[in-house]
Amino acid sequence: MLHVMKLRWYLLIIVMALSSYTEAQTVISNPPFKIVGYYPLQSAITDTVCNISFDKLTHINLAFLNPDTLGNFSQNFSSLPLFINAAHNNNVKVLASIGGGSAHTYYHPLLQDDKRAMFINNLVSLVLQYNLDGIDVDLEGDDIDTNYENFVIDLAKALRSKNKMITAAIAIYYKDALTDKALAQYDFVTIMSYDRTGPWRTERPGPHATYAHALEDLNYFGVERSIPKEKMVLGVPFYGYGFGPELTSAAISLNYEQIITLFPGAELLDEHTMPDGKILYYNGIPTIKQKTILAKEKASGIMIWQLKGDAQDEHSLLKAINEAASENNK
Repeated sequence: MLHVMKLRWYLLIIVMALSSYTEAQTVISNPPFKIVGYYPLQSAITDTVCNISFDKLTHINLAFLNPDTLGNFSQNFSSLPLFINAAHNNNVKVLASIGGGSAHTYYHPLLQDDKRAMFINNLVSLVLQYNLDGIDVDLEGDDIDTNYENFVIDLAKALRSKNKMITAAIAIYYKDALTDKALAQYDFVTIMSYDRTGPWRTERPGPHATYAHALEDLNYFGVERSIPKEKMVLGVPFYGYGFGPELTSAAISLNYEQIITLFPGAELLDEHTMPDGKILYYNGIPTIKQKTILAKEKASGIMIWQLKGDAQDEHSLLKAINEAASENNK
């Protein structure tokens, strides 16, 4: 009888061990769906009331943290911990994003060999001082030069030595400037699948962020550049562009909340003809949900530019993303 009882205990221990292993494997193979939202750094510092739905996000990128020409950060960040603590209390990671869409000529000298270490040290020091979770590199266009790869390698090494993250916002427009070695440094990349056209390109008015664009971008970076699914996050716009019937007329930009406030029912569409004849192109709820489902299939999350453009009611695009992301997880 004693031997039988021992055998039963051994079998029970083995079953429990196998169960724990299976659960661990499930966690590893099915990481949480990322929902990354960009948010203005200045708003995070100065706004006394924050309308962010932290419970619907996994990461927030504060845009933008840029240095002076010497590589120093002289802004007053004393109020920033209030925002970061609020995010952390909701299990949301907060990264500071450097760069942005416009050109920043000071990055060229700061990324060179003689200044790169100093600049990286300043970045990492700020991350540690304010308990940020890492740095998001959003250098675009002409800001990406021959020193970009070495900068990313050195920054990734410095951040990981402090158990901090490094991510990047990338786009197909400047794909040839992004080396495979540089892309491999990031914990994940957010693919800016928008701005295929805009007010700066009145010769090509039309949709700037279609489902087809998203599919093309994910296929390029996932297949041609071999970025793993778990390291890709699909970017979606919370704004739209309006073009007049004549190509010479001035185009406009409106965020999603402005669009649906001005034109009730627009939340269910992707374009709307305004009274003056301009056609607005944007992403409504159905397309945002379709893109979220696509991101679940071919990537590991959704990125939003930017959170302040969302509606604060039942027509919220962030709400739609969460609904689509959780549909098959119930």
